[in-house]
Amino acid sequence: MAGRRIVYVGLPVAAIGGYYLYAAGGEPKVAQKKAEHDAESAKASLKGQNISGAEAKKQGEEWAQIAGSKIDHTVDDVRNKVHDADKTISAKVSEAEAKFEKLKNNTASQFDKSKNDTKKEFNQSIDNFDKTVERKTAEAKSGISSWFGFGK
Repeated sequence: MAGRRIVYVGLPVAAIGGYYLYAAGGEPKVAQKKAEHDAESAKASLKGQNISGAEAKKQGEEWAQIAGSKIDHTVDDVRNKVHDADKTISAKVSEAEAKFEKLKNNTASQFDKSKNDTKKEFNQSIDNFDKTVERKTAEAKSGISSWFGFGK
C-alpha cells in the first residue's frame, strides 16, 4: 500500500518539477527559484499576507536569471553559427585553392604542349626551307654546268 502512495504522490511532484524545469529553459537554478517564488506566493495567499517588496525582488531576480539564461543560449547559438560559417568558408577557400592549382597546372601543361608543337612546326619549316634551298641550288648548279658543257 505504501508503494502506491509513493507513486500517487511522486508522479505529480515529478510532473510539477518537470514543468518548472521546462519553463526555466532547462536551467535548474532558475526552476528552483521559480518554484520557491510560487511556493512563497501560495503561502502568502493562504495566510492573507501581502509581501509586495520581497515578492517583487524575487520576481526581478527570477526574470534576470531567465533573461541571462536566454542571452547565454543566444550567444552559444551565435557562436555555433559563426563556427559553422568559418568551417564553410575554410572549405570553400580550400576548394578554390585546389581549383586554382589544377587550372594553373593545366595551363602550364597546355603552354608546354603548345610550345613543343610550335617548336616542332618551326623546325619542320626550317628543314623544308633547307631542302628547298638545296634542291634549287642543285638545279641552278646543274643549269650553269650545262652552259659550260659539264652537264649530263
